[in-house]
Amino acid sequence: MSRLFPALGLLLITFPLSFAVQADVRVLTSIKPLQLIAAAVQDGVGQPDVLLPPGASPHHYALRPSDVRSVRNAGLLYWIGPDLESFLPRVLAGRDKPSVAVQDVPGMSLRHFGDSQGQHAEHQDDHADADQHDHAHRPGSLDAHLWLQPANARVIAGKIAADLALADPDNAARYQANAEAFGKRLDALDQRLKTRLNGLAGKPYFVFHEAYDYFEAAYGLKHAGVLSVLGEVQPGAQHVAAMRKRLQQTGPTCVFSEPPFRPRLAQTLSAGLPVTLAELDAMGGALPVDANGYEALLENLANELAGCLEAL
Repeated sequence: MSRLFPALGLLLITFPLSFAVQADVRVLTSIKPLQLIAAAVQDGVGQPDVLLPPGASPHHYALRPSDVRSVRNAGLLYWIGPDLESFLPRVLAGRDKPSVAVQDVPGMSLRHFGDSQGQHAEHQDDHADADQHDHAHRPGSLDAHLWLQPANARVIAGKIAADLALADPDNAARYQANAEAFGKRLDALDQRLKTRLNGLAGKPYFVFHEAYDYFEAAYGLKHAGVLSVLGEVQPGAQHVAAMRKRLQQTGPTCVFSEPPFRPRLAQTLSAGLPVTLAELDAMGGALPVDANGYEALLENLANELAGCLEAL
């Protein structure tokens, strides 16, 4: 019996310490990229939840009753803002806990559609044809795909760490250390991506969704055209004919759609042309939710772009 108590004492010393770091604060994010950033901050303490299921578009999501309950019960909630998740403001009005639209966090670098020189003129016909479907991508409106810029991810992580420190002071030092480690990894990631994408500026490629301007601006790239403002929007015949002609004039090029579906339009536009079809996943749908998930999201984008463009 005397040998049993020292062993129990050792267990009581060891395991409560591991249990003590578990936070009681439930973090909910609207989309997976924010969940990946939150996971880096909560590493070793908790696991953030996400509202949208894999493959769901934040542009056209319809909340289910279970989603409404999740929104109302989460301790901390992070979303991009009304320019992306237009379905959220009404239900957020019923929350009595903190909610953060990260597009409003001080220090964020924000872009608007048409910011790039010549972009407005280049895509004017694209937007005119699709304007009846999608008002969020009009020139001058906020580009809400802000998570694709590493500097913004750093700001978001800092905000999440500060909020968690207030809500869960026992783990405040851990959140801060995680945010600082995340920032250092982002510095290393930025250098890797610059090396990976160096020399690809000016190589033509087309996208089905104008979602990558933040990433392109950070790494000196620019898409040559948008085949459809949103992947789930079917453009009119005039727009299809114009984009087919544009592809013919461009010559060898890459056309990137988004998982989980490749639009049938991709085959129509590329048939008989020197076009390579590929994918860019701005949401990180297949990535595990862990401390390195956000870095994997950006690294995958770089590899997908470079893998196709280097072969042109």
